[in-house]
Amino acid sequence: MQRDPLVSVITPSFNQSAFLEQAIQSVLDQDYPEIEYWVMDGGSTDQSVEIIKKFESRLAGWVSEKDKGQADGVNKGFAKASGEIIGWLNSDDLYYPGAVRGAVEAFRQHPQASFVFSDVESIDEHGNAFNLMRYGDWKLADLMTFKIIGQPGVFMRREVLEQAGYLDLSYNYLLDVQLWLRMAAIAEPCYVPGAVWAAARIHTNAKNVAHAQDFGAEAFRLAKWICETERFYPLSGKLFNKIWAGAHRLNAFYLVEAGQFKPALRSYAKMLRLAPSSAKGALRRMGYAALGSLGAQNLRRSYDKWRLNRYHKRVGKESDSD
Repeated sequence: MQRDPLVSVITPSFNQSAFLEQAIQSVLDQDYPEIEYWVMDGGSTDQSVEIIKKFESRLAGWVSEKDKGQADGVNKGFAKASGEIIGWLNSDDLYYPGAVRGAVEAFRQHPQASFVFSDVESIDEHGNAFNLMRYGDWKLADLMTFKIIGQPGVFMRREVLEQAGYLDLSYNYLLDVQLWLRMAAIAEPCYVPGAVWAAARIHTNAKNVAHAQDFGAEAFRLAKWICETERFYPLSGKLFNKIWAGAHRLNAFYLVEAGQFKPALRSYAKMLRLAPSSAKGALRRMGYAALGSLGAQNLRRSYDKWRLNRYHKRVGKESDSD
């Protein structure tokens, strides 16, 4: 009889008591029997510790102490984890029912994968879904050109994580992307089509909203690292233009989020000069940036409403066809 491998889940947390209990509950409610759960709090001053204590009898362990930021908290959890498979769920995100079991099954089918990943749903601060981030069967070359995978939908093979090394504390925004690259250079990842294991919460205090304008600088730093790191050669030479085009695309995406439409258009223009094929999948966003640069009023509200209605219609059609 095939045994169930132990899955370790790490939740870093800092002053997110509004969402922390939902995150913890989503892990504890999983139907998979072998879960080791660690909550690594960075010394919160809100009600986070009280929430953690409420569940401590069901946790493998927890700490609440000052750390050097999110990466440091996650790394502390990695060091404590003893599972063959490791998940990392931030305190404002959620696992959906069956997520852990689905990841275990994916590893059973692809035992050599460095990590397995699913699509990820976007939810707002109230837990309402408004978008589905769809990925693909992306491998190392795709990740090098800034195909971004939603972090809560990833489960890692511990053996490869240990080989690759933990999170680089010098990265604040693309710390997960840099880790996926190091792991994918050892063994290719595996995408599970049609699966949605997790939800990423988008709210005003989330880093990708509160610090949207800072992502670009880190993207350019990451592109430079990819091109200069020996483990990615000679593939990085072949993909040089696409790597930098991907960094400009990511920079433009977050500049749009920050409402900096003209700088976003300049970055999109650089993307197109480097790799015209990068326009695929970015045309709608480029049009949105162009309208924003012209001073269109209430554009963000209209765009968000359109996207929400489009998503609900699509989900409704998919549900009807099931």
